[in-house]
Amino acid sequence: MRRIILITLATIALTASGFAQRTGFVQEYSYVIEGTDTMLCITLPTYVHIGFKNKKEEERFSRLLYNVRKVYPYARMSAVKLQEYDNMLAKISDKDQQKKMMKEAEKQLRKQFQKDIENLTFSQGVILIKLVDRETGKTTYKIVDELRGNLRAFFYQTIARLFGMNLKSQYDPNGKDKDIERIVGMIERGEL
Repeated sequence: MRRIILITLATIALTASGFAQRTGFVQEYSYVIEGTDTMLCITLPTYVHIGFKNKKEEERFSRLLYNVRKVYPYARMSAVKLQEYDNMLAKISDKDQQKKMMKEAEKQLRKQFQKDIENLTFSQGVILIKLVDRETGKTTYKIVDELRGNLRAFFYQTIARLFGMNLKSQYDPNGKDKDIERIVGMIERGEL
C-alpha cells in the first residue's frame, strides 16, 4: 500500500512540473554545438537576497517596505504635478495670475488628496517628504517656497518642526536612506 501511494505521489510530482506556468521572467533557448549536441540555456530572473541580523531588523525593514509602497505613488504623482504646474506657470507672466492659479491648484489638490494624506502615519509622512525630494530634485520646503511663497513655506516648516519633521530634509540614497532606495529600486524594476 505504501508503495502504491509513493508511486502515485511521485507520478503526480513529475507530471505536475510539466503543467507549470511560465511567468515571463525565465527565458529558455538552446543552441547546437558542433552539429551533434544541443545545449539548453536558461536565463533566470535576478534574485536579491536581503540578509537580516535579527528578527527586529527584519521587522523594521518590513515596516519600511510597507510604508514606502504606500507613499511612493504620491511622490511620483507630486513629480508629475510639479512638472505640470511649472509648465503652466511658464506660460503666465502676470504674477497675480500665477498666484491665483496656484491657489486654485492647491484647492484642487486638497480636495483630491487631503483625506489620503491625513491618514498617513508620522513615519509615512517623513518618508513621503524624502521621496518627494528624490522624485523632484527639490526639497518640500523649496517647492512650497517657489509655488506659494516664502511666508507660506516658513509657516509649513514651523508646523512640521513642531511635530518633529523637517521639510528641508534631503534624500540621501547612499547614506541613511539606502534601504528606501533599495525598496524603490525593487518597485521600479517590478520586483514588488
